Parts: sequence; structure tokens; C-alpha cells
Amino acid sequence: MSDRPYLTLIDHETSGKRCDVTPLFGDFAAFTALVEDLAALVQPLAFDLVVAIDALGFILGTALALYTHSGFVPVRKSGKLPVAVDVAECVDYSGQRKRLELWRDGLKPGTRVLLVDEWIETGAQVQAAIQLIEGQGGIIAGIASLHIDDNQQTEPLRASYLCVQVAPDG
Repeated sequence: MSDRPYLTLIDHETSGKRCDVTPLFGDFAAFTALVEDLAALVQPLAFDLVVAIDALGFILGTALALYTHSGFVPVRKSGKLPVAVDVAECVDYSGQRKRLELWRDGLKPGTRVLLVDEWIETGAQVQAAIQLIEGQGGIIAGIASLHIDDNQQTEPLRASYLCVQVAPDG
């Protein structure tokens, strides 16, 4: 995309099933432009908190929280939080079963949440995070990502929630 040249920093030639977005995060000007672009897309959503998914989602989510003057709440992988937690399970893009956790009472009922992950392949982790957020009475104001795959698995997310991304589908 010519208006978002930072997208060329994403490494699509990896040995795994995922692209590597860390070169984009490592370039200050590119990362700043990404955060500004994503913040502009989510600005109309009227959210109270940014909730992001472990681990690379934390990088993007924290930057968005700071940029939008919002609080930040992490959804962690199993066993990482030293407090009572609510748990949701999913099978991620690689076919592995995962447990995600949100600290119990981490959200007040009615809190409007911007849910962030850096790349959404199947939406399974996002769906698990939504289960945790809504289970605590939170409201999903929107879902933001660098990229959301356009497939049958992410279709329910796109149909049920306002989803924004800076990278084109493909």
C-alpha cells in the first residue's frame, strides 16, 4: 500500500506459518506511523480501555493505549498472572490448544473495550478474549489489528464486531 510504506517491513518469507512483524516494531518511524494510522481508525469507537492478547498484541496494544490516553489490560497465556483469573480455551492458528486468562474483576461491568492483537489468522484467540471480556461485563467497542485474515474462521468476528486493520486483506 503506497500510503502505508511501513507494511513492506513485514517479513512474509518466514519458516513458520506466520509473518514476522517485529521488523516493523523495531523501526521507530514505521512503528510510530503504524500506531498513528491505527489510532485514527479506532478514534470513533469510544472505548475506555485497551485489552490486548499475549504476546505481540501487547506491543501494539500498549502503544495504542498510550497514544489514545487509555488504560491497558492484558489477556495472558495460562499461568502468567499471579492472581485469581477467569479462563477461556481455544485452538489457535497452529492447531495448538491454548488457555487465555484475564485477572478476575479486571473489568468493571459496562467498560467499553478496544480489543487488540497484532495479527488475526483464525480469530480463535480473539474469540477467547471476547469470552473473557464479556464474561466480566465488558463491551467490545471494536477489534483492532495490523491484519485480519479474510476467511471463514474470521467471518463471525467481522459480522459481529467492528474490526479495523491497517494492512489490506490477502
